[in-house]
Amino acid sequence: MLTALNGDAGFRQYFRTNTEPSLIAVSAPPAQENNPAFVSKALAFRASSIHVPEIYAVDFFQGFMLLEDLGDELILPRLSMQTAPGIYDAAEQALTQLQQVPADTEVFDAYSAKLLEQEMTLFPQWFVERLLGLSLSHADESLLREVFGVLVNSARAQPQVVVHRDYHSRNLLLATDGGIAMVDFQDAVIGPMTYDLVSLLRDCYIRWPADWVRERALGFAKRSGALLLASEAQFLRWFDLMGLQRHIKVLGIFARLSLRDNKPQYLHDIPLVIRYTLEAAMAQSESEPVLSEFVAWFERVLILALESGQQQWYRPWQTAGEQEK
Repeated sequence: MLTALNGDAGFRQYFRTNTEPSLIAVSAPPAQENNPAFVSKALAFRASSIHVPEIYAVDFFQGFMLLEDLGDELILPRLSMQTAPGIYDAAEQALTQLQQVPADTEVFDAYSAKLLEQEMTLFPQWFVERLLGLSLSHADESLLREVFGVLVNSARAQPQVVVHRDYHSRNLLLATDGGIAMVDFQDAVIGPMTYDLVSLLRDCYIRWPADWVRERALGFAKRSGALLLASEAQFLRWFDLMGLQRHIKVLGIFARLSLRDNKPQYLHDIPLVIRYTLEAAMAQSESEPVLSEFVAWFERVLILALESGQQQWYRPWQTAGEQEK
């Protein structure tokens, strides 16, 4: 007997068996999911003692897998201001371990400049044009190209490590030993060292006080040795610009999930992502003046469209995520 489980943002479907111990059966259509990449990365992670599911069986042709059951203890519902320090200590320790996985180019592709830019093009395509119904002028397109260039250059300038690429509270579980187990790692690459850290601390599904995030980011930088390679100011600049790249991408992804994949629940997470986007851009606008132009354009054009009342899910970005736990 199989019990269906909630899935993720992809095309995979998950089922729990009624065996002892229980297992997770996965249906991952080969046309949409890269199952060989999932398997090769799982094996590489387990070889480095990263806690990811053990793989018991795979049918690459039909897209079926049988995996270890890591349980249901996602960290998101467990998070509060009281529990967060201990949980994030464990998540950051696991991230340090993840960043020490050998960067084997036969297993992990590079987070190339082309890929970083392609991700951000989802924003004008799906968020601006498809979701909001706006057309970009040549000046708008030129502004976005300049912003994207700044973000790509910053990402590529950072030390490059193995990156989970979706390291947040819906993909991290509390293990029975008190550590962290990881899922949804099939898109892992070799990329910027701040990428997973900003995914964790500026999570699209929960917001923490800005000072707390900054303190944790610098604490991680110190423990990981990053401050031997960059000053605190440089590390925070990398952190902010990496977050901006990620959240610009996520705005496009969440819009696409709603419009293309019939998952409108992701629209309700967009206001928090907008808040992160504008805050990160404003934080680095002094060193990168084009980001001031980006913020002004975003507020003048996109926020105005959002406030027109056509998007029923929208709430003002200044208050999105104010229910900080």
